[in-house]
Order: sequence, then C-alpha cells, then structure tokens
Amino acid sequence: MSTSLSSSAFWILTTLASGRRHGYEIMLESAKVSDGRVELKATTLYAALERLERDGLVAADGEEIVSGRARRYYRLTDQGATRLDEEARVLQSQARMALKRLSGHSYAFTSPGVTSRVFAQGFARGFAQ
Repeated sequence: MSTSLSSSAFWILTTLASGRRHGYEIMLESAKVSDGRVELKATTLYAALERLERDGLVAADGEEIVSGRARRYYRLTDQGATRLDEEARVLQSQARMALKRLSGHSYAFTSPGVTSRVFAQGFARGFAQ
C-alpha cells in the first residue's frame, strides 16, 4: 500500500469522484463535501493537481474560455479512483478502531441526551455502510 494521501489530495480526489470539474469548482466543492474543514487556496490546489496528474491519479480533461479566462478541467482516473478507495477504506478502519476503543473509555465523548457508547456505536455503524 502506498503512503497516505495529503488532506488536500484526499478532498480533491473525493470531489472529482463525482465528475469532471475545473479548478474553482474543485475549491468550492472540496469545502462543501468536507463540511468546511478544507478550504483550498489556489496555490495549494494547483500544486496538488500537478502532483496528482504526475502520479496518474487525475488527468486534464479539456479547457474552455469563459469571460476571457481559461478554465482547465480535471477528471479522476481509474488509478485515482482505486487510490481513493484504498485511502477511504484505511480511514474507515482506523476510525472504527478509534471509536471502538473510545466507547469503552471512562472519558468517552458524549452527545447531548445520548450516552457515549450508543453515540460511538452508531457513528461506527455509519462508517461501515
């Protein structure tokens, strides 16, 4: 198994999993699908796209001129989809183990009106789906 994807790479690949997009769309959609946890700056985005393209995980998929500005589109490659799937499964396994361990800890997290064990078990089931 290869090394873990950076956070930027993970969210870029996740965004492109639903279809081709240009850079600005990738920035907006990454913020949306990450619930605002990721806000890619243009320099970060394009450096990451360059690395992902070089590694064969994304590919350029056309350009167009809109309002006098060039838009370059990117798409997820089959290799990129495989890599994202691997990463998501590793994260899922790690989260499941952490939640399992937390559910038995005396300082386990709680949610208002829900015991920590019930909350953790329900959260872990959500990852399993």
